[in-house]
Amino acid sequence: MTDRYASFVQSAAGRALVKRLGLPDPPRLRRHHPGDPLLAGPALLGSATGGRLAEPVAEILTAAGVELADPAADAAADTPQRYGALLFDATGITDSTVLRQLYDFFHPQARAVLPSGRVIVLGTPPGECATPREATAQRALEGLVRSIGKEFGRGITAQLVYVTRAESATRTSLESTLRFLLSGRSAYVSGQVIRVGAGAASAPTDWDRPLDGQVVLVTGAARGIGAALAKVLARDGAQVVALDVPAAGDALAAVANEIGGTAVQLDLTAPDAPTRLADHLASRHGRVDVVVHNAGITRDKTLGRMDADRWDQVIDVNLSSQERINDVLLERELIPAGGRIVAVSSIAGIAGNRGQTNYATSKAGVIGLVDSLAPVLRERDISVNAVAPGFIETRLTARIPLVVREAGRRMNSLAQGGLPVDVAETIGWLAWPASGAVSGNVVRVCGQSLLGA
Repeated sequence: MTDRYASFVQSAAGRALVKRLGLPDPPRLRRHHPGDPLLAGPALLGSATGGRLAEPVAEILTAAGVELADPAADAAADTPQRYGALLFDATGITDSTVLRQLYDFFHPQARAVLPSGRVIVLGTPPGECATPREATAQRALEGLVRSIGKEFGRGITAQLVYVTRAESATRTSLESTLRFLLSGRSAYVSGQVIRVGAGAASAPTDWDRPLDGQVVLVTGAARGIGAALAKVLARDGAQVVALDVPAAGDALAAVANEIGGTAVQLDLTAPDAPTRLADHLASRHGRVDVVVHNAGITRDKTLGRMDADRWDQVIDVNLSSQERINDVLLERELIPAGGRIVAVSSIAGIAGNRGQTNYATSKAGVIGLVDSLAPVLRERDISVNAVAPGFIETRLTARIPLVVREAGRRMNSLAQGGLPVDVAETIGWLAWPASGAVSGNVVRVCGQSLLGA
């Protein structure tokens, strides 16, 4: 679906009108293409006194081919330096009185970040802090990052990454998250708080194919986000099992043929669906490394006018079927150690939405699924996460009335709707073997929507 306003804004007349009237100004976002460098310019890395992550972060950036800026040389240069990213290790901030170090680092560089640049702050999970004062200061980082995401503009995104203090955590634990957040893969992800724990992670031989050798199941793969998912995961090296209902068989076959994957026609709400799916995966592949629960439906009505069938169908497809499939695959140990479960929630599950009580309930339930399963599956070295898309340009959003559609597009820090590929790239990162330390997260793919938390 074409965003005509965003196209108009890129014209000379559009630029003049936006500036004169103070209208929303959607920037061109930097999205990922295989072989792209992580950043369009050097990275400036700073650290609070006593920070513990600056050294491993510098090693990760160097290994990824990112140029590290020299602040002294930049200050002496004739022309101001522009940066592809600003990164700050805030783990040394143990008291609110030391938060000034954040200002001292970011204030001089607020206008020095290139368009579609990246801002990343690294902290310690408040629950792991040694004192209440340290936990207070670390929690304060969330306000800083979310405000930067709304202030800097020009497609610049900002994230907070809490990194565990656990001794079992390694540089590899953090590398996949930094690579994702710095790259064009994270174009529509901003204002997020991501927690990196101590799970096992293995770096790929080739970061352009981080899913080589992985068997990945994608439900709802015939169209929209599901089709984009299948293509991105196959591009990254996965052997994709694309699943959808029999009524979508032709579209599903087209997707599977395009990516060299296999198609499975199955109604996930059928009583025998979990067993049939498990039998197929066991006989054809012997396992499934990644399960992506993308299948979902809407049956919108206000609660007072909603019939019971609309309620039941949405809960069953969007939530209960996921639970049943997980139960069977885990019971039969078809998801091995190092496996991944990624579910698709929605900002409706966080903020609610008029006329979608059934949908919002199901998507909040998906978040509950992640919260409840993460500690249980950690013992089996299986991660579980969710993404929560905001306004994504699909055939479904194309049917929304014009005024409501435009509001959905503009009510975020990037002033535009996201694309299905933005959701797919985020799920891809969570599916990587290198992302084993990322579990129990719900990552919003919403351009830092003004709705919800």
